[in-house]
Amino acid sequence: MKKIQLSILDIGMILQGQTATEALAQTVRFVQLAEDLGYKRYWFAEHHNAGNQISPSPAILIAHTAAQTKTIRVGAGGIMLPNHSPLKVAEDFALLAAIHPGRIDLGIGRAPGTDGLTALALRRSREAVYQYDFPENLEELLHYFQRDFPTDHPFARIKFSPSPELPNIFMLGSSNGGVQFAANKGVGFAFAAHMSPDIAVPTLRHYNETFQPSNWLTAPHGIYSISIITAETEEEAYYLARPAQLFWARIFSGTPIGNFPTLEEAHAHTFTPAEESAATRMGNSMLIGTPTKIAEQLERVTKEAGVEEVMMLSFYPTIESRVNGYRLLAESMSLT
Repeated sequence: MKKIQLSILDIGMILQGQTATEALAQTVRFVQLAEDLGYKRYWFAEHHNAGNQISPSPAILIAHTAAQTKTIRVGAGGIMLPNHSPLKVAEDFALLAAIHPGRIDLGIGRAPGTDGLTALALRRSREAVYQYDFPENLEELLHYFQRDFPTDHPFARIKFSPSPELPNIFMLGSSNGGVQFAANKGVGFAFAAHMSPDIAVPTLRHYNETFQPSNWLTAPHGIYSISIITAETEEEAYYLARPAQLFWARIFSGTPIGNFPTLEEAHAHTFTPAEESAATRMGNSMLIGTPTKIAEQLERVTKEAGVEEVMMLSFYPTIESRVNGYRLLAESMSLT
C-alpha cells in the first residue's frame, strides 16, 4: 500500500462575525496553506439557498484559487449535474483546464444539492425538477469531453472547446447510486463517508472490483471523504468538534440550522432529544482526536476500502484551529 494522499473538501462555510468577502479571502489562504503542506487537491462543493455557505459556483472559486496557487489540484466536489446544462459544464471545465493544465478536477453529483423550490428556480420548469435524466446528461457530458458523439447525433455538430486539456473526472456518491456510473464509465469515485459512514468501505470496494478501464483511467481511483477534527490533545479535539456536532445534529434532526455555531454557543447548548438521536446516528461520520489517532484510523479504513486517498471535510470553529488542524494532520501523515 502506498502512502496515503490527503485532500480537502470545502463547503464555503462563513463563520459568525465574518463577511462573505473576508471568508473568500481566507479561503484563498487555506488553499495556499494546503499546497504548502503537501495536500493533493482542494475541492469546492456546490450548495444553493444556504445563508451560511458561500459556494454556489465551484467553477468561479476554482478559477479564483487556482490563479493564486501553483501546483495543488483544484476542483469541484462537486458540480450537481441536474442543475446544469452538460454543454455549459463541459465548456467551463475545458476552459479551466486550458488555463491551469493538469490541475483541474471535475467531481459530478447526481443530486441537486438544495431544496425543491431552489431546484425549480435553477432549472426553470417543474418537468425538469421531477424528471430523472442524469444517465443521459452524464453520457452527453462525457461525449463532449471525449469528442466522440455518434456521427448521427445532433450534438455532434457542436464545435466543442479547441483546447486538448481536460479535467480529471470523478463521480460523487453518498449511497449506492453513483458507484456504478463511476465503475462503468471508468472514472474516479469519491464516497462521502461523512454522510453515510456505514456503507463507505463496501461501496468503495465494489467500485474497485467492478471498475472498467477507460480513456479516463486505466485503474480505479477511489477517494474516502470524511469529516476530521484534530488537535494536540484528545480533550481539545472534542472541545473543537462540539460546534460541528451541533451543526450536523441540526441538519439530520430537521431543526433550523442557522449560522455555524460558535464554541461558546455549542457548549452552552442543550441538545433536544431529536438532536441527541441524530448525533448518535452520525457518530461515525466524523473522526475526532489527536493526529496520531486520526492517522491510525485513516491507515486502517483506507486499507479496508482499497483506496490511497482521503478527502478531509473540515468544520473547525475558528480559523486558527483549522490552520492548526491542517498542519498537524499533514505532519502526522508525512505529507511534506
